[in-house]
Amino acid sequence: MIRRDALDQLPVRTALPALRAALDGPGSAVLCAPPGTGKTTSVPLDLAGLTGEGPVRRVLVAEPRRMAARAAARRMAWLLGEEVGTGAAPAQGWGPVGFTVRGERRAGPRTTVEVVTTGVLLQRLQRDPELAGVDVVVLDECHERHLDADTSAAFLLDVRETLRPELRLVAASATTDAEGWARLLGGAQGAAPVVEATGVSHPVEVVWAPPERPVRPAHGTRVDPTLLTHVAGVVRRALRERTGDVLCFLPGVGEIGRVAGELAGVDAEVLQVHGRAPAEVQDAVLAGGNGVRRVVLATSVAESSLTVPGVRVVVDSGLARVPRTDHARGLSALTTVRASRAAARQRAGRAGREAPGAVYRCWAEGEDGRLPAFPDPEIRVADLTAFALQAACWGDPAADGLALLDAPPAGALAAAREVLTAIGAVDGAGRATERGVRMARLGLHPRLARALLDGAPEVGVRRAAEVVALLSEEPPRAYGDDLASAWRTARRGGDAYGARWRQEARRLASAAGEPRGGSAAAGEPRSGSAAAGEPRGGSGAGADGGRGAGAQLTDDAVAGLLAALAFPERVARARRKGSYLMASGTGAELAGAQAGEGHRPGSSGPGDGSGLRDAEWLAVAVADRPVAAASARVRLAAVIDEETACAAAPALYASGEEVRWSEGDVVARRVTRLGAIELAARPLTAPDPGPLRDAVVSGLRREGLGLLRWPAAAVSLRQRMAFVHRELGAPWPDVSDAALLDCVEEWLGVELGRARRRADLERVDAGQALARLLPWATGDAARFDELAPERIEVPSGSRVRVDYGGAQPVLAVKLQELFGWQESPRVAGGRVPVLVHLLSPAGRPAAVTADLASFWRDGYRSVRAELRGRYPKHPWPEDPSAAEPTRHTSARLKRG
Repeated sequence: MIRRDALDQLPVRTALPALRAALDGPGSAVLCAPPGTGKTTSVPLDLAGLTGEGPVRRVLVAEPRRMAARAAARRMAWLLGEEVGTGAAPAQGWGPVGFTVRGERRAGPRTTVEVVTTGVLLQRLQRDPELAGVDVVVLDECHERHLDADTSAAFLLDVRETLRPELRLVAASATTDAEGWARLLGGAQGAAPVVEATGVSHPVEVVWAPPERPVRPAHGTRVDPTLLTHVAGVVRRALRERTGDVLCFLPGVGEIGRVAGELAGVDAEVLQVHGRAPAEVQDAVLAGGNGVRRVVLATSVAESSLTVPGVRVVVDSGLARVPRTDHARGLSALTTVRASRAAARQRAGRAGREAPGAVYRCWAEGEDGRLPAFPDPEIRVADLTAFALQAACWGDPAADGLALLDAPPAGALAAAREVLTAIGAVDGAGRATERGVRMARLGLHPRLARALLDGAPEVGVRRAAEVVALLSEEPPRAYGDDLASAWRTARRGGDAYGARWRQEARRLASAAGEPRGGSAAAGEPRSGSAAAGEPRGGSGAGADGGRGAGAQLTDDAVAGLLAALAFPERVARARRKGSYLMASGTGAELAGAQAGEGHRPGSSGPGDGSGLRDAEWLAVAVADRPVAAASARVRLAAVIDEETACAAAPALYASGEEVRWSEGDVVARRVTRLGAIELAARPLTAPDPGPLRDAVVSGLRREGLGLLRWPAAAVSLRQRMAFVHRELGAPWPDVSDAALLDCVEEWLGVELGRARRRADLERVDAGQALARLLPWATGDAARFDELAPERIEVPSGSRVRVDYGGAQPVLAVKLQELFGWQESPRVAGGRVPVLVHLLSPAGRPAAVTADLASFWRDGYRSVRAELRGRYPKHPWPEDPSAAEPTRHTSARLKRG
């Protein structure tokens, strides 16, 4: 029996007439409805005609998370007075509301509203682009901008345009970029209608509760413990000041555990909800309490599409954890960021679902306006390998024909295509191969799909499926960092992870064992089962083992092979204990025995807490690179040998001559490598001249021109050439370091052809080579000594060297040698006066002038008076312009 009273209380119902009109007209709409208004549960029922209004239609609702999909379906069934059901399908079939998530389906022919995850929706679109029988698709919580949701929207718009213009689309969210989604859904016909549901179920009071003392900003996955202690204190405060259950948002599982420990002893039941929590725990939280007050500690999984019964208070830490991908290294890292204002509104809305509530925000009100408006779209920051394969299977490898709010970054998409090409999922033009289509239908990341398809014939379908199931959802840290050991733990474990792992392993075994024409979607078990049946033989391997040598492989060898097949660029060889170099060139460190790392206590050095620490080779399955860290941190790996590493990564295996500049000299070797890992090397006695020359040039450019020999004459020549270039320009060459290194072949070509090592460069006279750059071809080189003379003859007859090392040429000469010289010398064709440094008879500076005539007239008198007393034996005529220049004393002059 329909619960009319509950439906009629939902504010979104006032917007239903406008929404129906929009769908009956343009066929698409954006629904903006605040949290708690019933957009997730009431709207699909109404559009399906299950509330008694409008025609009966089949509605597909896409949710971003499995937890949200199950909860939404159960809530809708409750509103209709029915249940979604559990166990085997009833004889009469499932009821009007059902759900499908990976590995679980509760839907059948009688189902009118089906809630699915966006991943399941993508699988259906690839298998059946027309979505036969579906009349309306609702994309819920589109503001979260998950990659699968954005991709699904693009595919659905393509379907509407080319195959099914009558298919109706609704983009629904509590906080979203309504204008952007309206333009996207409307396409060439103009923006789609935006339908708004005003009001909320109940008011929510905002309480600002910042820490009293400053806390350190989150860094990577590290959150200041002071903040977590403060959050726990705010939860205790909320329990004192308010009634009802408390829902507290934290960034991750580690923080949930820390705050749960801080709340020991509170007069309430403390529950932990996150993506890895058992379905029974999630369902129990959503089912409501039994009279005991509750504190629910949750990650962002509880932000959307859920009503947690009894919650009247939300405590928001203000943090969220998001993935960031290092495309150059092929590694991802979880990073803690400030939650967006949109997320904060979603979180606050959880407190007003059933009654007036309050949200305690653990930051200052003044900081609120500085928070980002929306979270980063996943397409900008995520690994795009799966997206690129979906686009290729859709027939748009470049993804430039897809209607996306944000285009995929070119670099990330190129990196994804490289991976897909390497595993045979796409051809040279980026089109999906038959193998790639099969990979896409497995409901796995393409890397894991490759491991399953290529590993099954070697080790058997069942064993391959079990290992890949472990890789598809990282095991709990308590399982340790050894993949084979984690596999054994999962087999015998009775925990929630073990149950999910067994279910996924059965699904994958069935999918891998199917013939290629199989019709079941890999992501969707047949109706009425928690997973598809037991493995069937296929791909030439037995379901319960491998064939030939594969049947004899140990669990450790199987785990290593599968991990290496999935991540060939992450096979790694030890550099020292606990430290490895991966084939990608990135270093990797085993985690130490730290709290929460899942390693043994009492260890001290890197990797001392890991059972992998003595392995020579590893296949790294899970690794991240913390912010600002030089090396990756190994989370899960398996021991392998060199043969397995090379077999799993044949594209990275190479052997050849390497001639390069390394550690200050030329190194010439024949090297065998697996990516960046050096497997073997021996010296080359007669390296090829071309690479040898390149290595010498590389060394010269890396270490600079100081490798050459620079006698005084070479330094002087370079200074003179620099002066002429500075004053006259072309055709006189630039002889700066950058310019000389840029044209090194032009002036050092002969010497480079003879050089074999650093010592050969150190014997090269740079001046002789530098002279080759003078403009001999134009004839200007003949004027070089005239324009920048190395020496200038002064009146005494001496030829004095000119210093061109400064901003102006300098002639340093004893004052008496210039008697009778009326004008200062000039160079560069008379353009530049030489700066004359007048020296005493002892060679000490006495005066500086660029105008001798002026000095003789105005400055000489005072200099004469000072020096005459110091050097009485030298001539100091009153009229220097008419005196005889000399290098000698007065007595010497008289003797002639």
